[in-house]
Amino acid sequence: MKPRYLVGIDIGTQGTKTALFDEYGVCRAEAFIMSNLVRPEPGAVEEDPEEQVDAVCRGIRTCVAESGIAVERIAAIGIDGQMAGIIGIGEDGRNVSPYDSWLDTRCSSWIKQMEETAGERILRKSGGPPSFNHGPKILWWKNEQPETYKRIHSFVQPGGYAVMRLCGMKGDRAFIDTSYLHFSGFADNPGKVWDRELLRTFDVELEKMPRIVDSHEVIGEIIPEMAELCGIPPGVPVIAGCGDTAASFLSCGATEEGICVDVAGTASVFATTTKEMQPDPKRILGCGQSAVPGLWHPYAYINGGGMNLEWFRKEISGSCSFDKLNILAEQVDMDGKNPLFLPHMGGRVCPSMPSLRGAWLDLTWDHGTGHLYRAVLEGVALEYGIYMETLKELYRGFSPKEIRITGGGEKSRVWNRIKSDVLGIPVVQLTRTEGAPLGSALLAGFGIGLYRDLCSPAAEWIEKGNRTDPDLTRLDYCSSRVKRYQRFLQAINRMSETT
Repeated sequence: MKPRYLVGIDIGTQGTKTALFDEYGVCRAEAFIMSNLVRPEPGAVEEDPEEQVDAVCRGIRTCVAESGIAVERIAAIGIDGQMAGIIGIGEDGRNVSPYDSWLDTRCSSWIKQMEETAGERILRKSGGPPSFNHGPKILWWKNEQPETYKRIHSFVQPGGYAVMRLCGMKGDRAFIDTSYLHFSGFADNPGKVWDRELLRTFDVELEKMPRIVDSHEVIGEIIPEMAELCGIPPGVPVIAGCGDTAASFLSCGATEEGICVDVAGTASVFATTTKEMQPDPKRILGCGQSAVPGLWHPYAYINGGGMNLEWFRKEISGSCSFDKLNILAEQVDMDGKNPLFLPHMGGRVCPSMPSLRGAWLDLTWDHGTGHLYRAVLEGVALEYGIYMETLKELYRGFSPKEIRITGGGEKSRVWNRIKSDVLGIPVVQLTRTEGAPLGSALLAGFGIGLYRDLCSPAAEWIEKGNRTDPDLTRLDYCSSRVKRYQRFLQAINRMSETT
């Protein structure tokens, strides 16, 4: 019997990645189309939603052409996307606002208002605190762009918008899947409904909120007009999909309790897998629903943590290669005199410290490029160390098994070593490189009934690579570094808030 095929698409910050898989997990073709991030004013980061849809169509067409498969064997399409940003759409289903990116910081004042007005309630209900995410962004559009807000029928995310466009849906069919709800600020996450009391508190109309669906739900079928642009037959089922990090977690096989994930991409994301949602009163860890029914992912992330590496390479090192920088970082001796680096160049997200910015501490004339670059790498690991401590406080008796790493940063041997030592658990690389599109393809197969569950095919598709075990002789050193980093972070934040 001829195999069926699944398309997985990730609408990421740097670009849209598409991958075509057969039902056994073999990748037949991949495509990548760069994003066009627009910065019209200080703090603003936007994208054109129609350019994102075009990238989806071009990606599918490219994969189909390169693979040479029989297009009538394509069984389903799954799309994931950036999670914390929003798109305002009109009654016709088309965007009336640009994509307000998760990197956009213009809603800072509304984060503070939501936190002061109902922060505890939002955290308890949704699983995540107000930050640079849906709630404050919706309030920014309502109060600072009222004319545009009046035209908005509903708010969606890039993945959902692309699905709606492929399926020719109007605004009344707008949706959000459960993996995004912890970013909403207005949801009863475990109940999978909008919290009317929270909406009334901030005078947001229930009618402007999209319907809530499961990640694996079949939303519709691709219409002829869009099918032609994609180079495939009309009628292919399209599932709701999930957030990009949820898809990345699935692509790492995070389908059972205790498996941690490090998404070493544009954002540095740390997560683990649990059987329950546990709100964090410290506002460090959010908790979102997994793409796997019945599981949750406590998580935290560094806004643009991965972008810091490219910034350092271009602006500080004089365009030195990453291979050279990693070698220099490996040559640095481990001692308490090494500099520390705050990776929060665009503000801290977990918890919200919007005024905080990046900084080095303990610099001397003895420090060179290797010390500075190692500090940039270590800054992410030390932040993860705070996340791990918080996780163990919330989930008593919880025992993390290992942390599986995905994204471009997983190639750095020295970075993996630093993370393993700080977290005290093995760092496991994965041999597959498709990332989030693999998770979306798995989800698409599950959604149409090709697989009975997600755990079994994930175990068959995921291939583990190199493993880095923690050096137990460095536990005290790493613990002291985390504590010093915490003091540094708090001191710089207090200074930032008073200037």
